[in-house]
Amino acid sequence: MAHNYKDLKIWQRSIDLVDLCYDYTSDLPQDERFNLKSQIVRCACSVPANIAEGCGKRTKKHFAEYVTTSLGSCFELETHMIICDRRKFGKEELRTNILKELSELKNMIFSFRETLELTIHKS
Repeated sequence: MAHNYKDLKIWQRSIDLVDLCYDYTSDLPQDERFNLKSQIVRCACSVPANIAEGCGKRTKKHFAEYVTTSLGSCFELETHMIICDRRKFGKEELRTNILKELSELKNMIFSFRETLELTIHKS
């Protein structure tokens, strides 16, 4: 692909989101270490990782599939954050920031994917 993933805003913002998630999970209950802590960090890391991996694929269609997977990881992360909210786990301010960032990032990824798909159909 022609994209350098490090230059993509969606990758940069998702890396920032990973940092927020690491900060947030450091305050979760110890008995959640292998459940929510692990899941939150894994799906947060999955977002930029799939964007980066997609950049290495041969076609825009394949890239769009990885971007879609990245979007799915955003929804998974959002679900974990909603569970944390319901359980009153972690710092509310950080959780609110993560949910705000997630909302913006999902919109950005969705728009990026739509643009990719438009270029695929024009080819």
